[in-house]
Amino acid sequence: MSEAPSEKGLDIDAKGVMKMIPHRYPFLMIDRVENAVADKGCVGIKNVSMNEGIFQGHFPSDPVLPGVLIIEAMAQTAAVLVVHTLGEAFHGKLVYFMSVDSARFRRPVVPGDQLRLEVKKDRHRGPVWKFNGVAKVGEQVVAEADFAAMIRDV
Repeated sequence: MSEAPSEKGLDIDAKGVMKMIPHRYPFLMIDRVENAVADKGCVGIKNVSMNEGIFQGHFPSDPVLPGVLIIEAMAQTAAVLVVHTLGEAFHGKLVYFMSVDSARFRRPVVPGDQLRLEVKKDRHRGPVWKFNGVAKVGEQVVAEADFAAMIRDV
């Protein structure tokens, strides 16, 4: 996947993210979105904290963020991009996963890491959108996937 869009886009804080997508604690997986360029891409930020409930069971002696939650964070970042692209009339609409392809996990993500979720729109037709996602900690790729989602009314 190429880098996130080179043109400067919109930065969206946590409150803005919550206006755009319906996810809430404990399943809101992104803290903010940076450089959202409509119809192109954006970067989601997830600060991984030891205080997250998932680490009580995954794994108490060696906490690791589950790969499926990294993919979910990519999907939530993509959902913000979709809503940003389509405008305020789409705030709060649901964006559902349809498929995940070519998912690869390169190294564990642990408390103290900051995930940068680089999501790029591949294409869309009607309510179906396809994306490429790369998750990084620093400059190191920790996960990547291609995925599709569909917009649905609540």
